[in-house]
Amino acid sequence: MTHQASETGASADPASGVGPIREFWTLAWPTVVTMLSYTVMQFVDAVLVAQVGPVEVAAQGNGGVWSWAVIFSLVGVLSVVNTFVSQAMGAHRPHEVARYGWAGLWLGVMAWAVVLVPVGLVMPKLFGLMGHSAHITELESDYAQVLVFGGVVVIVGKAMSNFFFGIQRPGVITVSAIAGNVVNLLVSYALVFGRLGVPKLGLPGIPGIAPMGVVGSALGTVAGTTVEASIPLVVFLGGRMDREFGVRARWRLDVAAIRDLLRLGVPSALQQGSEIITWAIFMSVLVGHFGDVALGAGWATLRYMHLSFMPAVGFGIAVTSIVGRNIGAGRPDIAVARARVGLGITMAYMGACGVLMLVFRGPMIALFAEGANTSPETAAQVVATGSTLMVAAAFFQVFDAMGIVLLGALRGAGDTLFPGIVTVVLSWTLIVGGGWALVAFAPGLGPLGPWIAASAYIVAFSLVLAVRWHRGAWRRIRVLETPEEEAAREAGAAAETSSHA
Repeated sequence: MTHQASETGASADPASGVGPIREFWTLAWPTVVTMLSYTVMQFVDAVLVAQVGPVEVAAQGNGGVWSWAVIFSLVGVLSVVNTFVSQAMGAHRPHEVARYGWAGLWLGVMAWAVVLVPVGLVMPKLFGLMGHSAHITELESDYAQVLVFGGVVVIVGKAMSNFFFGIQRPGVITVSAIAGNVVNLLVSYALVFGRLGVPKLGLPGIPGIAPMGVVGSALGTVAGTTVEASIPLVVFLGGRMDREFGVRARWRLDVAAIRDLLRLGVPSALQQGSEIITWAIFMSVLVGHFGDVALGAGWATLRYMHLSFMPAVGFGIAVTSIVGRNIGAGRPDIAVARARVGLGITMAYMGACGVLMLVFRGPMIALFAEGANTSPETAAQVVATGSTLMVAAAFFQVFDAMGIVLLGALRGAGDTLFPGIVTVVLSWTLIVGGGWALVAFAPGLGPLGPWIAASAYIVAFSLVLAVRWHRGAWRRIRVLETPEEEAAREAGAAAETSSHA
């Protein structure tokens, strides 16, 4: 990182008129709240389902991770809506903003129909190959199918959230996230417990509703994400966005804009999809090799990891927006300085989470282990196993923060191919390959073996991205068209429209 970048980072951004920390935090805190939204939904649902039993928690986790492996691969493509929109804002080209917002919507809906619906149909066969008990297989299949078929609202919501992150107005997404969580809590509680309620906790039932358990929590999640997607979509189509960016005139399918999103987004999708799939194999197959107790403990640990890294993902998204805007404005050195601010804040946050995981690991795991229908012996086994796994999770928190923020910085610069390749190579080599090796050749480690392999992956990934960012290859990447290229494309489109007329 250059000396000039260091000097720039010490003062206010001349374009924004505010200091670097305030600039970052103003954008970051609503983004963090937003990214916590779905994690809180999942965490609340897991706490509710834990009252049914740890087997149900494991089924919910397995069904969720496999459904999200597919959904978030598609979301990975849409993440670069933020890149294009933020760079267009920095380059003072507002007409390009709505163009990429609509392209994200069109691409997301088409991907749901072409990819998610067929995947949902084969989910039961997929889980049937994992060797879990018949009860878990049925539960995780049902849970995953509800999420996948309802995934269209998630995709629409993510296209919209990346649009509003790109124009640096995340408050809309924050409001929608809060509303979605309220709906999720109410619907999930009603459908998970139905008329039975939770007598052990003194919570009443909902008359006339049959308890649905794990499937009820999935339906609650879909209800919450539907609300979360609807609010920003209404704002996007509203009068203010139309006056600023000409949104309503840009609704038609723009093949060139979709092609731009695919050009940068496919590597990003490759990165996200590969990482989630390898984590799914890690939990469902490698950790699952050691039985239902190991699965329950592993998913309890992963729930706390989500509460740690999802706010960090929010910080990373804020870095993407800030880096993209400054690169679009021709200020790469300010982009470097702002990324450094985000990196410091995120490492401090996740480091604090690691300390909490280490100190309070027993009571934290017990929250998911001591359900109303769980025997004391089983609960004790889950707590003992989960406490060991929490030590591994605490170890890599700071490294995870580094990887998340630098990934966001590189994405803001349009550098998505290199991180995608690195993710595929390291995740399959270390998480899957290393995890399998420890299961096969060091079975005495139990479920801790795969967690050691996952820790090695996170450390290696963060260090490789740090080198990539420091060397500055991203400075040579061009995301937006030049004015001449844009004029030629618009003229060609106009000529084609005239010929059809």
